[in-house]
Amino acid sequence: MSRDEVAGHPPGFPGPSGGLPPTPVRMVNEFVYCPRLAWLEWVAGEWADSADTVEGRFRHRRIDRPGGELPAAPEEHVAIHARSVTLGSETLGIIGKLDLVEGEGSRVTPVDYKRGKRPHVEGGAWQPERVQLCAQGLLLREHGYEVGGGVLYFAASRERVPVEFDDALVAQTHAAIAGLRALAQAATPPEPLSDSAKCPRCSLVGICQPDEIAFLRRQAGTVRPLYVADSHALPLHVQMPRAYLRKEGECIVVEAEREKIAEARLADVSQVVVYGGAGMTTPLLHELMGRGIPVTWLSYGGWLMGHTVGAGHHNVDVRTDQYRASFDPAKCLALSRGLVAAKIRNCRTLLRRNWRGSGEEAPAELLIALKEDARHAEHAASLEVLLGIEGSAAARYFAHFGNLLKAGELDAFAFSERNRRPPRDPVNALLSFAYSMLSREWLTALSAVGLDAYRGFYHQPRFARPALALDLMEPFRPLVADSVVITAINNGEVGAADFVHAAGGCALTDRGRRAFIAAFERRMATEVTHPLFGYTVSYRRLLEVQARLLIRWLAGEIPDYPNFITR
Repeated sequence: MSRDEVAGHPPGFPGPSGGLPPTPVRMVNEFVYCPRLAWLEWVAGEWADSADTVEGRFRHRRIDRPGGELPAAPEEHVAIHARSVTLGSETLGIIGKLDLVEGEGSRVTPVDYKRGKRPHVEGGAWQPERVQLCAQGLLLREHGYEVGGGVLYFAASRERVPVEFDDALVAQTHAAIAGLRALAQAATPPEPLSDSAKCPRCSLVGICQPDEIAFLRRQAGTVRPLYVADSHALPLHVQMPRAYLRKEGECIVVEAEREKIAEARLADVSQVVVYGGAGMTTPLLHELMGRGIPVTWLSYGGWLMGHTVGAGHHNVDVRTDQYRASFDPAKCLALSRGLVAAKIRNCRTLLRRNWRGSGEEAPAELLIALKEDARHAEHAASLEVLLGIEGSAAARYFAHFGNLLKAGELDAFAFSERNRRPPRDPVNALLSFAYSMLSREWLTALSAVGLDAYRGFYHQPRFARPALALDLMEPFRPLVADSVVITAINNGEVGAADFVHAAGGCALTDRGRRAFIAAFERRMATEVTHPLFGYTVSYRRLLEVQARLLIRWLAGEIPDYPNFITR
């Protein structure tokens, strides 16, 4: 489903006077239901499927197939039974696809299909559905037909509910159209609903974040576990340098030397990660872009070469807010302080939880020193001072990192200091590869929500450096990347034979890379409890949560960006 289909109008449809595109009739329904939902879908171009939306499309599969014809002008004694009819009106400023139009001659009745059961409320249906149906009736009237009412057909209970287009309903419909069109010119969304019963089943609740916003504004109350379930889809990593990917039905087929070596369903793939010289067909690339599945191109050693997505997120206001804030020294410093302090606190927690050195616990003086580093970071006077504090804390942290590894492995995985470009020992090789993978995950998450991964606040812009991805990954370095390195070594998933040494550097072998990627993916799928909101979410979904909270902060909807600090 394209963003134009979500918005309800075909690409290139001429807009009415005033420069605004025609208002989709379906969005009129959403506006009456929740103005913020209408803004997010139509103006911001956001969309997320839920069980309800998928079922709704399934219920509409027959009625969405065009059938019959609606005459361009009313004709006497002509029976009409037309399905999937698209009508627009510049006078009304709306456009819509009518599920069914039936009648005879100039007298017709629009029929709108709904997936659920008929609600037992006054009027036989909820007001948003009645307004949407009335808007369809107004379109038919604009095209010369006589329409006194319409019908709502509820598929689950197989009931038809007649709706009269009286003066009150028509007036409310005109007001909803005007309200939605005025809303389209706003750069920021309307306020979220407060503790509304509508939110839990809304497919966009994870994007809207109504309870999170209310909690962060008040620093009190509870956050309902409203997030829809994590997607079962996972990244597909292709490491063979001569591999070739193609589309076969609903699957991705991986070939080498013209022999099939692997296959994955498109529905099970969240992103495609290609290492080295592997390639893919144009039809597959088109399918991936159409489904919103990004492709990341890496060198054979794991360095980011490029990122392929479809048309991208079209809400430019998100990036406008980001760019504006990135040129504000006070905002850059405020965000950077929190990111660095959160990173140091998470490093301290990792040392405390995984200590294997002398003594049963990490030295108290080390934990106190890191706690002081975090406190100093929160009050740094400038970005330059903050860089110094971060560097001092990192040196303190990595000086003791070897104490987190099993004693029996210290010969193969001796670690004394952090080094890179190139890493000179196995532990540093794993750390560098883990940070590269984590930055790729952040790059993907930021692109998906509409932020520019290359314009940062703490890491200053530099050619080909995803500065914002590097910013937001700071608190997650110890929680994800360092944790995976510790687990992979201590569990024996990688060993001394999984590394090659050449020209003063150290790198993973093919087998070692496969084992480490598997460990990294397990960590990204690990579920954690959010320390602020209390709901459980996987690390991969958590990146999206944090990215959307950054958008809320940039738009001024919440006072501070809440960093993820584990307990």
